[in-house]
Amino acid sequence: MENQNKKNRVLKGVVVSDKMQKTAVVEVSRLIKHPKYKKYHKVSKRFKAQNDDNKYKTGERVLIQETRPISKDKRWIVIAKQ
Repeated sequence: MENQNKKNRVLKGVVVSDKMQKTAVVEVSRLIKHPKYKKYHKVSKRFKAQNDDNKYKTGERVLIQETRPISKDKRWIVIAKQ
């Protein structure tokens, strides 16, 4: 069951770059609680996602879904605009 959830993960993020052909770089931010000080801080990670027809542009909020490896760095696909 856990393995299936990882396979079909969906994340929300912002497109930070659309300069590559058929690829968008999506930045996903989340809040992490520090174990000792109990304060929250923002952690962000960038994912390369398949962007057919260069449909999604910089600054748009999108949903990305994990998929099979498409290239060396691309394992995500943009599924919808949020």
